Amino acid sequence: MTRRFETVTIIGVGLLGGSLGLALKARGLARAIRGVGHRQVSLDKALDVGAIDEAYLDAREASAGADLIVVCTPAGLVRAKLDEIRPVCSEGTVVTDVASTKGEICAHAQKTWPKPLRFVGSHPMAGSEKFGPEHAAANLYAGSVTIVTLGEDLAPDARQVVRDFWRGVGAAVIEIDPVRHDVLMARTSHVPHVLSACLARLAVGQGDVRPLVGSGFRDMTRIAAGRPEIWRDICLTNRDAILAGIDALIDDLAAVRDMIAASAPDSLEEFFRLGWEARREVLGE
Repeated sequence: MTRRFETVTIIGVGLLGGSLGLALKARGLARAIRGVGHRQVSLDKALDVGAIDEAYLDAREASAGADLIVVCTPAGLVRAKLDEIRPVCSEGTVVTDVASTKGEICAHAQKTWPKPLRFVGSHPMAGSEKFGPEHAAANLYAGSVTIVTLGEDLAPDARQVVRDFWRGVGAAVIEIDPVRHDVLMARTSHVPHVLSACLARLAVGQGDVRPLVGSGFRDMTRIAAGRPEIWRDICLTNRDAILAGIDALIDDLAAVRDMIAASAPDSLEEFFRLGWEARREVLGE
């Protein structure tokens, strides 16, 4: 179903928020798009690229009367923004977010928002190491996957609005429990990012290694170019699952270190064979 909105408020008009605005406009899904930011310069950029129609520094003011509100701030700010806008949301307003962690955010909404819940968490699996509205693209979400959270007390019509919204901007939708989401994301996204940063740091201080850097190093460290404050918040809002993933990674590293130290060719070959098989299984190859 193609759903059109009278007014959409996007809180945070960086890459993700700006791209949402452009996608809604390109597909004719919103009559008016309000953008909220904490710096006028970012709002001016969002206006310049056409991602929003109106700019606000006050989230409450921008949220009043909106049909749909999308919180596109870093994960660590989402709960505070939900608290800020809750008093001005009407009975029909639907609220979602784009944070890469869901457990703490959804639990907070469950405790603080009236039932049935009209906040439905989302996590679009789209993005870039680039940031800012100047890098926004109308097709950022096309062909991607967005996770929409399940949970108790969600208003059925609000769930449907959020599903329709993401499908409207070109994403496929998968619904999942927020805690399960965080466990899976820790293993497939969050711990890999921590590892990417470690690998980048590993090569520092060895002199000029640029002539020796190949595609493998570039591929493995590309995501280390992400915004530090975003990944800080991800680690702090998905702490337990990330810690469990890091512990599992440390166990694997310790095991392969012992194999190398012992010059154990059969064990090393088996280690890499299992890694090869694991990748094929995870990617469905």
